[in-house]
Amino acid sequence: MGCSQCSHHLREPLGPSRHHRSLHLLRYQPQKLCLTPACVHASSEILYNLSPEYKNLDPCDDFEELVCGGWDERHDLRPDQGDAFTGTIMSENSQMLLRHILEAPYPEDSYHSSFSPAQLLQSVSSVDQQNFDKLKAAYDACMDEATIKKAGIKPLLEVVHQVAELFPVTESAFHKRTPLLGKNKEDIPDVLFYLKKLGLSPLVSLGAGADDKDPDVVVIQASPPWRIGLPAKNYYEDTNILKEYKDTIAQVLEAVHPDHKHENATLHAEWMRSNGHGQIAARGNAKDSANEVVEFERQLAAASPNPEDAQDVTKYYNPMSLKGADSLTPQIQLANIIKKLAPSDYTTDRLIVASPSYMKNLTQILSSTSRETLQTYFIWKVVQAFASEIEADEIKPYTRFSNKLQGKDPDSSPERWRTCVSHVDDGLGWILSRFFVEKAFSEKAKNFGDQIVSDIKEMFIQKLKKTTWMDKSVVELAIEKVHKIVQKIGYPTKSPDIMDPPSLQRYYQTVNITPSTFFQNTLSMSRFSVSLQWSSLGKPVDRNEWGMTVPTVNAYYNPPGNEIVFPAGIMQFPVFDVNVPQYLSYGAFGSVSGHELSHAFDSTGRHYDQNGNYTDWWTNSTVEGFKERAQCFVDQYAKYTIPGPDDKPLHVNGKLTLGENIADAGGVSAAFGAWQKRRAETPNQDLPGLEYFTQDQLFFVSYANWWCGKSRKEAAINRIYTDPHAPKWARILGTMANSRDFKESFKCKEKEPVCELW
Repeated sequence: MGCSQCSHHLREPLGPSRHHRSLHLLRYQPQKLCLTPACVHASSEILYNLSPEYKNLDPCDDFEELVCGGWDERHDLRPDQGDAFTGTIMSENSQMLLRHILEAPYPEDSYHSSFSPAQLLQSVSSVDQQNFDKLKAAYDACMDEATIKKAGIKPLLEVVHQVAELFPVTESAFHKRTPLLGKNKEDIPDVLFYLKKLGLSPLVSLGAGADDKDPDVVVIQASPPWRIGLPAKNYYEDTNILKEYKDTIAQVLEAVHPDHKHENATLHAEWMRSNGHGQIAARGNAKDSANEVVEFERQLAAASPNPEDAQDVTKYYNPMSLKGADSLTPQIQLANIIKKLAPSDYTTDRLIVASPSYMKNLTQILSSTSRETLQTYFIWKVVQAFASEIEADEIKPYTRFSNKLQGKDPDSSPERWRTCVSHVDDGLGWILSRFFVEKAFSEKAKNFGDQIVSDIKEMFIQKLKKTTWMDKSVVELAIEKVHKIVQKIGYPTKSPDIMDPPSLQRYYQTVNITPSTFFQNTLSMSRFSVSLQWSSLGKPVDRNEWGMTVPTVNAYYNPPGNEIVFPAGIMQFPVFDVNVPQYLSYGAFGSVSGHELSHAFDSTGRHYDQNGNYTDWWTNSTVEGFKERAQCFVDQYAKYTIPGPDDKPLHVNGKLTLGENIADAGGVSAAFGAWQKRRAETPNQDLPGLEYFTQDQLFFVSYANWWCGKSRKEAAINRIYTDPHAPKWARILGTMANSRDFKESFKCKEKEPVCELW
């Protein structure tokens, strides 16, 4: 949502707030100006982002417009973008750097950082170059659009035919739209296993990860698919979208379904006969097939938990025996699929079922679904999964539909190099990370990042000690939990060590890459990712693994690991810079750090103790105190709205966004306290052209700059349905409303926060 849709109020020229501001500025003692290129650059960025009317706007009424009004004017969304914010710009800057790396020769003769190949032993340097060549081959194959277009739909049809062979519908079966009974369902596990190996999770999503109640043990998890078909279950209630979705499926099925009247049918009939199957069914009406698939998806969506429940550990942690799970979904035979996916020497009778009610409903849905519908559904999942890897007219109806659903130009697509940088990051991300670090990170940056995160931890402990609604015994355990939080800054040095070329080579040895087979490269990358996850079974949880590659502009807190992770990608200008006054980095990156640490005590993190165990470690009175204060956040954010599909107000989901909103408030509070401590030790310089603001105020300006952004209506609606984060503008307005420090820094009339935990 752009600033034009926010509520703006001009300050009265001689009002009391302006008078207070003037007195406040007179009291402020200017520090020495920083006039280095880095400081001038930082100043200009902030000044460009500010509203041209920033001196006439009341920060206490609409800080988002004051800080981001200029950003809104300077940034337009490209036709292929549904939304964008400062983080998007940072990501694209990183993408550009990665493009330059991938389109240049191996960097053996250029100037290098301490991470350079020039510092490597000759034997290791040759391995480093082999790794780089693998990156280049993957990138070049993706960029070879002529070859990709020449292959057209054929690579996708190979997968479709394989699915149809594993789950055939013969002519004798077709004439009766028969439900799945008896032997009619026996090959469901075979097709699900095949699709799972390619990274697809139709019907049920299976994975392996840390056991919430025993975080050093890897356990199998079964959950509803993260996406049924449409991006959110709400869309299945929108008749206009459903009609367009059905029409889209019908158009694509006419082209790719092996049983429809198309040249595919002849090819597939030969395939099937050569593999011993009977005469396939000829289906002439793709619209009927599309209607059946959408109705099937609609039932699955209705059975799926709401997003806020899907993220609630108290609801998704349901240990069960494999035998018990199979009794829930006998058609799927989870035990059979798991046995094929797991290492041969691994045995278990236990898994975590995220939604037993979904499994029960799935069994009933499958019992009343015909084999023909299910086969078409599997084929449609293949199309959806790999549509972006194919250049063919047959797929364009789906691409157009997906773009429209996000508010993009229907015929738009990202520049090819952007797609290919992402492709390489997805499939060979740790090799790419090694070359990114060389260009974009330094030991000085890593040390500064460690300093900020350590300061945040220290400040959060101080806040816990002053918290009155938590019992003393809980505060002591909470402090121990903060002390034990593992902070990962910049890049991994284990699992794999990205600075050790042989380690990277071994890590990716099973990924087969050639510069002329883009689609096959994609499949190889997917198989590797699935295999890597399932190979962890039977081993202790690898706490050295990272869940994000180094160029990623993001960060995370992992509850079972009790760790906060900050890839080097987010430690870039304007969020983080070692060469500018520290209040800017503490305001943006410090608040991000505090945000991730606050997740350790939000609506999810509070359920995990200092060792990452999901357990009840809070007293009843502390839980009640938390719930009362958390409800304030739920109610506060639920009042924020955007225009919905019918242009009526669509409210932010206060429950879905609760954890993130708590983390935003706690993050800014801890970061501001940490900055105050640092400034007392080492005064910071001022920035040129920003004399209107105090350094405290610029801390908050830097925070808000991170969230400057805009969104198309459709993309904003989709985020309300699915995103656990509030809209960007609400993350500014809501967090500032909850910040006592902000209100005091800007001399707001009302000093009390709307909601407060720490």
